Amino acid sequence: MKQKMSITLASMLALSLVVSACGNGSNGAESASPSSSPSSSASAPESSAPAQGPVEVTLAGWGSSPEEQQLLQQVLDEFQAKNPDVKVKYEVIADQYMDVIKTRLIGNEAPDVFYLDAFEAPALIDKDVLEPLDGYVTPEFDLNDFEAPTVNAFKGADGKIYGFPKDTSTLALFYNKKMFADAGITAPPATWDELQEVSEKLTKKNGSKVEVYGLGQAPELARQMFMIQAFGGKLVDDQGQAAFATPEGEQGLALVVDQHLKAQTAGQPSDVGSGWGGEMFGQQKAAMVLEGNWAIPFIQSNFPDVDFGTAEVPTVNGKKGTMAFTVAYVMNKNSAKKEAAWKLISYLTGKEGMKTWTSKGFALPTRKSVSAELGYDKDALRGALVAGSSYATPWQAGPTLPTVMNNFNNQFIAAYTGGSSLNEALATAQDTANKEIKAGQ
Repeated sequence: MKQKMSITLASMLALSLVVSACGNGSNGAESASPSSSPSSSASAPESSAPAQGPVEVTLAGWGSSPEEQQLLQQVLDEFQAKNPDVKVKYEVIADQYMDVIKTRLIGNEAPDVFYLDAFEAPALIDKDVLEPLDGYVTPEFDLNDFEAPTVNAFKGADGKIYGFPKDTSTLALFYNKKMFADAGITAPPATWDELQEVSEKLTKKNGSKVEVYGLGQAPELARQMFMIQAFGGKLVDDQGQAAFATPEGEQGLALVVDQHLKAQTAGQPSDVGSGWGGEMFGQQKAAMVLEGNWAIPFIQSNFPDVDFGTAEVPTVNGKKGTMAFTVAYVMNKNSAKKEAAWKLISYLTGKEGMKTWTSKGFALPTRKSVSAELGYDKDALRGALVAGSSYATPWQAGPTLPTVMNNFNNQFIAAYTGGSSLNEALATAQDTANKEIKAGQ
């Protein structure tokens, strides 16, 4: 997860916006004007200069695998071949990505277009440093083709869209086919009650020591947010205050804690010496895990002998639920090249660019038509992940989420490991989070 913006940095960013709005450079003054339409604020800087070849647009993102870097370069090459009037200068920010982006925004040196995780989006939207994109959208862009949760993750309180998602992944149930067959289990569980039942059959112990857990768990908010909602709980209220310490929120989370402490048929990766859920599953120390699309190439590359399948996350309280993790391309509000920046964003998140970018299966499309064209909606391993996109809970809950997450994780792990009761842990986490939120206002 990205690090939380400090109070000092947030204050500096707000001050920077005031300075730029008061005329610290013509670009800042034009961009800060609320009366500027997307077309007028974009066209003035580009059209005022004599034609001197392609417009250079800067694009920044974080590092990824060599295979993904090559794929992105292919998409950019295809874009530039179709748009010779635009040249893309791509930069990888390898370390402290969000800190670098925020610092550059403060100094009015940020790229024209950059990656933004849904987790971080509300804070930047609130600071008014992103360009709203609604005014650039044409019917051909086909906004309704996106999975709604992935676009909603980048909407502001004003209802405007500040980014379009480049890719996504939900969580699905990964299960070991051989372990299922050996235990006489013919199908993956469809409900949480069934999950608990098959977990018991799949757990293997050597005396009091568990060698193979039926289910591998990740006791952190990013994986458990939908469990809070399963019985009607919510993470934060309308004012951004933590609100998860309720009977409804506790009811969903108790299913996670009790399966670990009471039934002892579920455990976290560190319980068996693994680093994360995908590794725990690949090492066959868990017969099932809830993981995302990223786990598929990892398991196939590192544990080729493991025969596994995927299924949608079992329903909880009769409701479908999962998480959605997504990243968008966003536009710097102070960019002097907005029309060219939009050309790039619309291609990268359009049907053609997204098809190339997601063609290898490293990430999943956020467009329904692209998933269908690539066959991911019917893919044996990715179909369950695609199916969850329409009802997933985005990993986002407003600008206070970093504070809420830190306090939740600190206390929930104590409850998960038996250091405190779940009720006490949630109450402490909520109270501490809200004190920190109030202090930062």
